Amino acid sequence: MTGLSKKWTEITIATILFLTSFLIHDHQSSPVHAQTREKHAQNVILLIPDGFSSSQATNYRWFKGKETIFDAMLVGMQRTYSANSKVTDSAAAATAMATGTKTNNGLIGVDSEGKKLTTILEAANRCGKSTGLVSTSTITHATPAAFATHVGARAKESDIARQLIPKVDVLLGGGKQFFLPQSAGGKQPQRNLIKEAKNKDYQFIETRHQLQHTRGSKLLGLFSNSHLSPELHRPETKEPSLSEMTTRAIHTLSTNKKGFFLMIEGSQIDFAGHAHDSTWSMNEIAAFEKAAQKAIHFAKKDGHTLVVITGDHETGGMSVGGYNQYKANIELLRNITATGETMAKKLTPARDNAQQIIKAYAGIDITAEEAAKIQASPHLATTINDIISNYALIGWTTHVHTGQDVPLYAFGVGSYLFNGLHENTDLPKLMAQAMEIPFSQ
Repeated sequence: MTGLSKKWTEITIATILFLTSFLIHDHQSSPVHAQTREKHAQNVILLIPDGFSSSQATNYRWFKGKETIFDAMLVGMQRTYSANSKVTDSAAAATAMATGTKTNNGLIGVDSEGKKLTTILEAANRCGKSTGLVSTSTITHATPAAFATHVGARAKESDIARQLIPKVDVLLGGGKQFFLPQSAGGKQPQRNLIKEAKNKDYQFIETRHQLQHTRGSKLLGLFSNSHLSPELHRPETKEPSLSEMTTRAIHTLSTNKKGFFLMIEGSQIDFAGHAHDSTWSMNEIAAFEKAAQKAIHFAKKDGHTLVVITGDHETGGMSVGGYNQYKANIELLRNITATGETMAKKLTPARDNAQQIIKAYAGIDITAEEAAKIQASPHLATTINDIISNYALIGWTTHVHTGQDVPLYAFGVGSYLFNGLHENTDLPKLMAQAMEIPFSQ
């Protein structure tokens, strides 16, 4: 090598080292990097749109007519299979997302051998954080249950209810029957869990109005005997919206200076998928988006909060377009004012008014052949839903779950941890890492 070449080589190496040092320093000192990598999350808000995957996301975007608030938060995907099936149920999926361990379908908070598993909510509680569960189903349903209880069968909702008090500080949803004794029309053999909760300093509430005027650090809100009403029909009741429950839960839990963990479930996206009710599905996603907006707004203002959004599985095998046509007509759903189940209840005993009912609630002129199909159907609501989905060109493949991956969204402190394709068992481990709290089985 000549002297000149050697000199240029030395200059080049020195330049590269200088630029590398400059870029590393600049990256580490940037405000965004400091926010996401150098601070820990004091609070975690996990929002689960039950039964939601990419087809639901795409259809909803068309239904809404613009981007969703969480589209910009998309960071990856999540696998959903359970320990004993490629297609999970909600119990196994929620257990995986709560404990970091795959289990069999139907099990809540235990592994496939029945061994009790620690949940991320319990880990947060042990570190002095407040905890909350919010759901539009019974609060004892599979998804909320898996974050705080341990039972060998998801159907044991009375057993689940007995484990929730006083472990969880804020409980908002349906399922009042599982907290009352049989003597009062409930499902508990003897105990009155609502009375017990009051004795442990919980404020018990039953209506939307009461929710807006709560005080104290512990809330038990049971707004229905069973699941809450579908979003389309909730204004006809005294029940709060998911957004209103989210706002109150955050307000209550955020008084703890050590932080909080909150799980919020939009349960009825799943219910709609099981029923093939496209309109119900889109309206539940809209309600879920409003709740997510409340969480994101809090995280932006607070600066110490991680927001994670992901489905537990997909329900119904929903498609964007269908029936051998290169188009979709999702906008048709915007003007439908009732679920298929509600329309079915409006039919006469002879079912001879199907055309009038569908026209009144959906604005669709169904054919005489379609009316006859409804008249002869053993499953009225499903038949109505399938006919409406046909007009909207939304296809369905099953009345249960599918095994596809689901989108993963994250915002705020530690959101970078969720980039990429993950197992659903990664979720609690990453949330614990973001909070810098101990978590292991």
